[in-house]
Amino acid sequence: MHPARHIITVALLLSCVGCTKFQVLNALIPPCGYHRTTDIPYGDQPRQRLDVYQPTHAKPNAPVVLFFYGGTWQYGKKADYRFVAQSLASKGFLTILPDYRLHPAVNFPAFVEDGARAVRWAYENAPRFGGDPQRLFLMGHSAGAHITTLLALDEHYLKDAGVDSSVIHGAIGLSGPYDFTPGGGSRAVFGMTSAASPVDPNIEPIHFARKGAPPILLIHGQQDAIVAADNAVHLADRLNEVGAHAQLILYPKLGHVTVCLALAGPFRWIAPILNDVAAFISSH
Repeated sequence: MHPARHIITVALLLSCVGCTKFQVLNALIPPCGYHRTTDIPYGDQPRQRLDVYQPTHAKPNAPVVLFFYGGTWQYGKKADYRFVAQSLASKGFLTILPDYRLHPAVNFPAFVEDGARAVRWAYENAPRFGGDPQRLFLMGHSAGAHITTLLALDEHYLKDAGVDSSVIHGAIGLSGPYDFTPGGGSRAVFGMTSAASPVDPNIEPIHFARKGAPPILLIHGQQDAIVAADNAVHLADRLNEVGAHAQLILYPKLGHVTVCLALAGPFRWIAPILNDVAAFISSH
């Protein structure tokens, strides 16, 4: 379909009363090619639940991708990101989407701790669904990329959850904040009462760049007006300086949302994000 027709289709669907952007997007995605198992608990809290997307024709011992969505650590639900799961499953990856606790119910680092619990669940249970726990990759967009990179770099989270950091075979961050000062409504998430409040260095993944970290792919749009592309540039530079392996891909014309949107089947013409991710996973 011609790109303009995609845009027209979305505009028409958005005109439907009650439609959300995720309902529109997921309506364009075929509900096939995978078997979904929903609301599996990985903890005892209501939001500590995850969905597993098992590719219909997956090869034995498929790579496993655990995807964390964004939403300023305050919004989001796993059901909205079926379009991401479908795209990853289409490449033969066993895909796991967890919910996690959000502000204001919790503050940092509770959502990262939830992420660590989800990693442990994925490592222990992937074989039940045909996944290879020795090929476990983390991936996230925006706030989810922040969670992803903290889990990959700050080793104490996984240790506290009872799993070794070596289980992470690689990490993929899309449009994430890695070297940042929280602003606006995000300050309270990190315990800051005002713009003058000191920033806890533990919130910034860049401070945990270390030799021996798993390979990390950072993808960012240079037109991102929400999270500056410098976040990805600085983290990639720091990782490579300390002897870790970081791959940086910058898209000059993409913004914050379009990096993630490009994963969806009808919008892959925007940029080859899915191919970037698949190539990274295959190379590691």
